[in-house]
Amino acid sequence: MAETSTQTRAKRTARLSAGRLYQNRWMLAAAILAVLAVHYLGGASTAFAAVVIVVLILFAFVAPRTQAARRLAEEAARAERSPLDRLSGEKLAAAVADPLIIFDRGGAVVHANEAAETAFGAIRSEMPLLLKFRAPEMQELIEAVLAGEGNAQTAEYVERVPFERVYRVTASAVGRGTGLFVLAFKDQSESRRIDRMRADFIANASHELRTPLASIAGFVETLRGPAKNDPNARDQFLQIMQNQTGRMARLIDDLLSLSRLEMKPYVKPGVKVELRQTIEAVVASLAPLATQIGVTIERDFPEGAIEVHGDRDELFQVFQNLLENACKYGQSGGRVIVSMRLSTETGEPEVEVTVRDFGPGIPAEHIPRVTERFYRVDVETSRAQKGTGLGLSIVKHILSRHNGRLTIKSELGKGSAFTVHLPAR
Repeated sequence: MAETSTQTRAKRTARLSAGRLYQNRWMLAAAILAVLAVHYLGGASTAFAAVVIVVLILFAFVAPRTQAARRLAEEAARAERSPLDRLSGEKLAAAVADPLIIFDRGGAVVHANEAAETAFGAIRSEMPLLLKFRAPEMQELIEAVLAGEGNAQTAEYVERVPFERVYRVTASAVGRGTGLFVLAFKDQSESRRIDRMRADFIANASHELRTPLASIAGFVETLRGPAKNDPNARDQFLQIMQNQTGRMARLIDDLLSLSRLEMKPYVKPGVKVELRQTIEAVVASLAPLATQIGVTIERDFPEGAIEVHGDRDELFQVFQNLLENACKYGQSGGRVIVSMRLSTETGEPEVEVTVRDFGPGIPAEHIPRVTERFYRVDVETSRAQKGTGLGLSIVKHILSRHNGRLTIKSELGKGSAFTVHLPAR
């Protein structure tokens, strides 16, 4: 142990000595030159030798200080530089999540970030930008920013392949005097889709309410006029008016349900719900309807209780909507099967509840849209069955609130299967 300590001290002393020698290398060189000068110039005058030695010694003192001053100046300059000065344009462009394309005064691409290549395909350097974007609005935007000395220009650009995307594009100069310009793309597709959905919703809701109101107004006018003293016509018209007011009441109830769900879409229900009991209660509530239209509801449940976390009333509404739709629109098949099973196909345990009918089925092009508000595969059939066009939209919102999802499979002439996936906890 003592030997190790001694060796350590010796190594430390050697390092310190070497460092001191390196720091005083100019002084040592000056001393050596002074000795050599005295030796070789010994035949010369003593005054001349003294002058040479003094000059060398002064140089030995000044040189290290000059180099030290230079090093200090360089370090101070590095410290004063902003961290942004050390970043390249490519790194800054890569950090931007939106598509970004840098081009020069000739309109040739200098750099495109990864987001731009993902959105618009390969964009190689020196590619003419006007050849990449042939839409008139993009041509005008690029030409305007090049002709306008870099003043910021904006335009709206629509990509239609492979699917429609709407971008708000801003073109501007990069700094002053760099000769570079940038195209920045901001994806507006989602906000446009929401605006379109809002406009469609208002139009559809207005139409759905206006139709029964117009019908009721017409019957009231008839009852107060030509059919005033006709008992048969009065009874018939009053029945139709009752049906229409019932339809409006159902529509308003569904709209209120959607509104409540949208106000709290991310609230996590925390109560355990036993699915078998919930679905049995739904089947019991729909038994009169099934009997009336000649549909048999069959069950295929596993043994034992199956529980999920959720809101019982909302889950009851989910299965009620699905079973009621299956009975109404699949009644030609004469039966509906409700099955339930545990699954781990997605990697996480989940409960799958499938409602299957054997009716006419749904054309494939309609399946992605059937959960949209007011969307109907067959408008006349839906209205004849007293549908509001909001049931599956409500189902989708409730399942989203429960961290679940809905999948739909259908084949024309063989029926449809709506499967509810809920996390098994």
